[in-house]
Amino acid sequence: MAQDFSRYVDPRIGSEGLGRTFLGPCMPYGMAKPGPDAVSMPNAGWAPMPEPVKGFSQMHVSGTGGGQKYGNILIQPFLDAGEIIQKRVDEKIALGYYACTFENGIRTEITASERCAFYRLDYGRKQKGKLLIDVATFLGIDTIPDKRETQQYVDSYVTCDGKYAVSGWSTVRGGWNNGGPYTVYFYLQSDTPLSNSDVPLANGDAPLYNKVKESKTRLDVAFSKSTVNLKIGISHISIAQARKNIPACGFDAQLKNVRKTWNGKLGKIEIAGTEKQKRMFYTALYHTMLMPVDKSGENPHFSATPYYDDYYAIWDTYRTSMPLLTLIEEPQQRDMINSLLNIYKHDGYMPDARSGNWNGRTQGGSNADIVIADAFAKGMKGIDYELALKAMIKDAEVPPTDDDGFVGSVPEEKHGRGGLMEYNTLGYVPYGIDRAGNRTVEYSYDDWCIAQVAKGLGFPELYEKYMKRSHNWRNLWRSDYEWQGMKGFIMPRNADGRWLDSVPWGKSKVYHPVIPYYPDTKVAPWYLPWWSTFFYEALSAEYSLSIPHDVPGLIEACGGKDAFIRRLDTFFANGHFNVANEPSFMTPYLYHWVGRPDLSVQRIQQIVNDNYEDSPGGLPGNDDGGAMSSWLVFNMLGFYPIAGQNLYIIGSPMIPEYTIHLSNGKDLKVVREGELWKQMFITHDVLINGGKLVLPDFKTEEKGVDKTQKLLIMKEKEKSTAFAQPVDKYLITIPTQYVARFILNRQYRNWEVGVDSTSMADTLILKCNQSLYLIPRKVVDEADGFCWDSPQKGRNLYVCDMSSNRGMRDGTFLFISRKALRQLQANGSFVYNGILWRKISADEKSITVKAEQDGTMMQIAVDLGLPWVLRMDGNPLGIDWRLEKQ
Repeated sequence: MAQDFSRYVDPRIGSEGLGRTFLGPCMPYGMAKPGPDAVSMPNAGWAPMPEPVKGFSQMHVSGTGGGQKYGNILIQPFLDAGEIIQKRVDEKIALGYYACTFENGIRTEITASERCAFYRLDYGRKQKGKLLIDVATFLGIDTIPDKRETQQYVDSYVTCDGKYAVSGWSTVRGGWNNGGPYTVYFYLQSDTPLSNSDVPLANGDAPLYNKVKESKTRLDVAFSKSTVNLKIGISHISIAQARKNIPACGFDAQLKNVRKTWNGKLGKIEIAGTEKQKRMFYTALYHTMLMPVDKSGENPHFSATPYYDDYYAIWDTYRTSMPLLTLIEEPQQRDMINSLLNIYKHDGYMPDARSGNWNGRTQGGSNADIVIADAFAKGMKGIDYELALKAMIKDAEVPPTDDDGFVGSVPEEKHGRGGLMEYNTLGYVPYGIDRAGNRTVEYSYDDWCIAQVAKGLGFPELYEKYMKRSHNWRNLWRSDYEWQGMKGFIMPRNADGRWLDSVPWGKSKVYHPVIPYYPDTKVAPWYLPWWSTFFYEALSAEYSLSIPHDVPGLIEACGGKDAFIRRLDTFFANGHFNVANEPSFMTPYLYHWVGRPDLSVQRIQQIVNDNYEDSPGGLPGNDDGGAMSSWLVFNMLGFYPIAGQNLYIIGSPMIPEYTIHLSNGKDLKVVREGELWKQMFITHDVLINGGKLVLPDFKTEEKGVDKTQKLLIMKEKEKSTAFAQPVDKYLITIPTQYVARFILNRQYRNWEVGVDSTSMADTLILKCNQSLYLIPRKVVDEADGFCWDSPQKGRNLYVCDMSSNRGMRDGTFLFISRKALRQLQANGSFVYNGILWRKISADEKSITVKAEQDGTMMQIAVDLGLPWVLRMDGNPLGIDWRLEKQ
């Protein structure tokens, strides 16, 4: 009997905490991902009990951060109109299957085919069960128009389509990739006739299949039986196509089919190990095949196939997910690459990210270039590499300028390379252009990848050109910069070539604050839009070690072999490695290049043991379409790909033996024996030749790595030693008096605010979120500017009288000084942060002022004890708010 690998998959792993994996039923690369949507609208829809559920929608993403996408065509079984939103009393979650029972007794079971959701509803009573079909809702629905990364309603329609069917469509735009409008058509097929629900719509009519049978937003229907089977076909093309996407089989047959299909995919790697190891491994392998999504034949913009959507994003998946598929799912990986080329032919660029059939959100480099180079280096057939080289060269030479007109869509974020003209003329992207650090480092590797493909295709001049550009990372390498005992970092530099020890923020015409920049500085999300920082989703400390095409050159730049080992030790000991994000993925393996693979394996095993589990919170970061999971797969297997190259790093397996059934039909048997590395690297052609491979058996000692040499790092933020202990006490005891509703560069945050004016005789204690601001009475009375320290993350203690911080902290927070208010009341104007503010209106409770230089507006209270700024609008620093009394 064939082995059942699917029983080791636990979709709950990674579904809670940071992982955000989709746990509903899904076929490999399936478009239909039906599942529950909790009222808080998490990215994958589901949230743990007891959070209520508003219904079940038919499309979701897996493992993503940022804004939501999909959550379209929501259905909800119900009994009474007043209980649409329901709490669950139990759940059953398994591969290909989700079920839950509501408090009202209704039980819902779900499975899926590639483009169809299957539901079995048991209403549990001898009465009509009812069903809400809502086509106007989706994940991330918001009342704020054109909010960044938020899906926006465009149009919708739903109608009864005979006695046994409902059909319609929903059009939505925006979401995480700020994409244009996409439409989800659906055809709902019931095995029970539809009847009057007796639930009035907004216009007072009750829907009958043969009377009032259509709506712009929703229908409510009823069934004559207590058990109902539904199939919901979906399509991006038409209702007719959605109907064609419905299989003929029933619920149980499809559940059997989905498990059989997954078993065939999972069985391509057979491992020995503990039950826990198998659960972690096979669930991780499962996660890598949830996205991207095969939408061949489902693209309304062009008909070319193959076509995959929901690359979310290649920046995340090129490192480990796609190399894993190349080993075990080469036909699918080939289709994904040919899909990238089809997108290039029709949309003008290969995407770095894409969702809802629109390119969008290039995070750093043009990373499809690395995917092409990886396939080329590994000899993958069936790809037009000359066309691919043209696409790569367009990335490297043609700045994106095609503004599609959709709110939030920016050409340099949509695809291609932002800051390209500066990169190609200066040799780096200067500070002031979004993600200048990411882009410079990543473009350097992209250019190296272009060079390799050009060389292999017989274009030596192109090879020389792009090899020269591949050294551009050195143009941001500040070789004399020392920090925490390490020397040399990728650091910000302006267009004039000057290194920046402090970086400016905001766009004020008068007030020009700066922030000291260190290799662990993250200038976001308060001071800058988090998308506009020097390094995005990583720090200089991390990216300064991310030069995969020139590790020997990096070692030399760091001072040689011994200095490089010390640097890596310090990097890990000081907590700079970020297991939760992709730029650090390869860093633990850098010890290999200085002859210490044992240290690499010590790091890897400690990282896995400390951060991965077979539990709902078992992933340390967003799974990002399988990236976090595929990293685990490779490290359990004991070798690691260098994406874009025909090379793998040899570590030590965390399982005793395994067999990979390769895409070419051969088998690779791997056993863990012996402790010495006979070789530290291996090529792809050796792996795919099959046979037996012996890898080192190296186990980390129980005491772990560097436990006794952990360094104590002094934080740059000034903190009051005497006040450090009572911080938590004050956060609890200071009552909430206001809610500050911040708009931070189009990001929305609501934080509690309160003050304590009695506990410290000469100091006002202000609480905002989890931060405390100690504002001396003199500052409260006489300050001439605001404190701009951020309460965004963590517990912080800010002492607001430190003029050495260039005015950043020497001021009031959320209010102006009493002296400024007196000047305003006497003269009709005052100066704050060097900006002249003039009164434009007033009433008995407040005065509204306007900045003469840039038009910023403030409404200042005159009757609340402190001169609170009740409203800040149009602030060129990107920090606006409303202060609402509780």
